Amino acid sequence: MLIRREHIDNEGLLGIWKMDESCEELIQLLPEYMRSDAIEHIKEIRSERRTIEWLSTRILLFRLLNEEKTILNNPDGKPYLEEGTHHISISHTKDYAAIYLQENHLVGIDIEIRSDRVSKVAHKFIGENEYIDPSQKIVHLLLHWSAKESMFKLMEENEIHFKHHLHIHPFIPAAKGIFTAMETRTRRNRSFTIDYEVHPDYVLTWVQDSP
Repeated sequence: MLIRREHIDNEGLLGIWKMDESCEELIQLLPEYMRSDAIEHIKEIRSERRTIEWLSTRILLFRLLNEEKTILNNPDGKPYLEEGTHHISISHTKDYAAIYLQENHLVGIDIEIRSDRVSKVAHKFIGENEYIDPSQKIVHLLLHWSAKESMFKLMEENEIHFKHHLHIHPFIPAAKGIFTAMETRTRRNRSFTIDYEVHPDYVLTWVQDSP
C-alpha cells in the first residue's frame, strides 16, 4: 500500500510502500502490461520476502513516476535506472520499502524498523566523538545507523567503514529535522545534510549530494 508520495526540492521524489500484500495481490497491482515480465522474473527469486520486496519496489517506482522504468544494479549492487532519467536509492526494512529519486544529484535513503537490537552492534558504527542521547538511545542509534546507510548508498566508493569514515555531528533527535555529517573516506571530505523522521514503527533518513 502506498503510504507516501512526496516531492522533495522540486526535482526529487520520495515514496514509501507498506508491504502488507501477498505476492499474488502485488502482481495484480502492477499495470497489466508489466505483469508477464514480473511473473517470469520472480520465478528466479527463491525467498518469498525477497519476492515481495522486488514487486513492492517496482510498484512503488511506477506510482512515483507514473511510467515503467527498469531498475538495474551496478557490480557493487547499487541500483540505477536503465533509462537514466533519475538517480535512485532504494531501502527495505520489515514491512516497508522506500525510494528516493533525484534528476540531477546522487541520492541515498534508508528506512529502519524500530528495534533495540541496534544497541548490540553500536560499537561497530558509532565513533568516539559521536553523541548519543541517553534518554533516546535506541532512536538515536538507529538514526546514526540509518544516516550512515544513506551516505554509503550515495557515495560511489568501496571499503567504507561506518565507524571510521562516516561521522555524524552532534544533534538531539526530534520527530523530524536535519543534522549534518561528513565523510573522511575520500580526499574531498564531503559534508552532508541529512533529513530525518522518527515514526512509531520506523526511522527514515535521506540525503542528496551537493553540487
